[in-house]
Amino acid sequence: MALMSTCDISKAAEDCRTPRRYRAQQKRSNFRQVFECGSPLPLSVTLRMWVLFIYLLVCGCPRVSASSGLHVGAAAVDLEADDSMIIAGGITAGKAAGQEGKLRVVAIVLEKAQTKLAIAACDILMITREHLDPVIKEIEHSMNIPAANILINCTHTHHAPSTMVLHGYGLDPIFTKRVQQAIVKAVQQANANISTNDCAFLFHVGQEETVGQNSRQLLDDGQIYWIGPRTNFVRATGPFDPELPVFAFRDEPANKIRAVIFNHSTHTIGTHSPGKRSPSFYGLAAQELENELGGIACYLEGASGSTHNLSLDCDEATRRIKTAVLDALESVQARPVTRLKALKRPFKFKVRNFDEKSEDEAVSRYCRKYAGAYGATVINVFRDMREHLAPQRGQERETWLQVLLIGDVAIAAVPGEFFTQLGLDIKNRSPFRYTYIAELANDWIGYLPNREAHKLGGYQVWTGYHSYAEPGTGERIVDEIVQMLLEVRRERLE
Repeated sequence: MALMSTCDISKAAEDCRTPRRYRAQQKRSNFRQVFECGSPLPLSVTLRMWVLFIYLLVCGCPRVSASSGLHVGAAAVDLEADDSMIIAGGITAGKAAGQEGKLRVVAIVLEKAQTKLAIAACDILMITREHLDPVIKEIEHSMNIPAANILINCTHTHHAPSTMVLHGYGLDPIFTKRVQQAIVKAVQQANANISTNDCAFLFHVGQEETVGQNSRQLLDDGQIYWIGPRTNFVRATGPFDPELPVFAFRDEPANKIRAVIFNHSTHTIGTHSPGKRSPSFYGLAAQELENELGGIACYLEGASGSTHNLSLDCDEATRRIKTAVLDALESVQARPVTRLKALKRPFKFKVRNFDEKSEDEAVSRYCRKYAGAYGATVINVFRDMREHLAPQRGQERETWLQVLLIGDVAIAAVPGEFFTQLGLDIKNRSPFRYTYIAELANDWIGYLPNREAHKLGGYQVWTGYHSYAEPGTGERIVDEIVQMLLEVRRERLE
């Protein structure tokens, strides 16, 4: 056999690094070749070992120690729904005819040194602690996983039956009960199938800059865009976070993917076919990834309170998210998991004080100009919500904040639709280089804008069931989460 030249080896290494956008089949083959450390080079055994050594140094194939002590279980449970159920996500009650993809609860359980973390992601818009606290209690008692170590996140699909009171409609009690049962069942199944083999934790921070943008655009009349024409945008009023971290867990002896978690920060809206129930583009991408890679794929919604996809259809958004995850998987590197850690604590906040006249003027001005005939309905829905909230002004409420640590990678769990600027503030102030946000976690307390957004106005800060926490609550959550991260960090150093 002819020996490969230095030029050939360089070309092979360059091929490994070259991005292959939108070529999923080739990506899957290339990913598995690098991920499983295979080498197709036609050399003698001795020369092959030397060339492969250089190849791995250049391409960064993930490597782990002989014994990581990390064990992983994963499971997915389908959520049954039908056309009679109210669909959440709009101002008024919606309906769907049929379904695309699966609505699911996906659960991943991590175990190391007798410590377990459970992460569950639900294909629903959001759900309050009234329905989640009993679920967490049942998981804690039946599986001996501490409540502090259980994170329940909503993927925020706008195409699933309602599980909360929002705008002009309520929850579907049958579907809400099914969600509760499915969370418990998914965690039970993940806990039951925890690997006996050690697993590697593989990680990379990918990017997807085109699926989403800051959607709170300043309009030329001084208002903030919500719905209607997009012809008078002046500028974005906040940032967009393109980071797409990927957490992969591989059974080492079996050389098999157990689970993949990915995180991104855009509102989960859009279906392949109009009027269908759907997990939307993030959930559809996760299910396609499972079919191609094996294992379980879990999406955690990031800080997306101020970001939407304004330009791509669901097909294209699904394809780009899937490709971004595959890109990241080609670059994953093994990270040590010295410990699993969680911290969860109550957080108090107040229902905002508001002036009825000013609120009504803000909603009416926008809707009469940009919402057409639908505007009158929106105005009345907001009036009804404010009438219900008026007696509650100044009342104190309590919710949950949580941080999880997987080795040196942190997840901050917040209980509402968190504005992206606030998520970036946590990332920038965290003592951990790799810190990511899971919003709509363990509770739902509405939109959580930053103070500047409150000054600018717009749908996300109009008072209603969707937005009622007093200004400054978002910044206070950032401060508390950072303190919790510092506390977890200090524990490791002591």
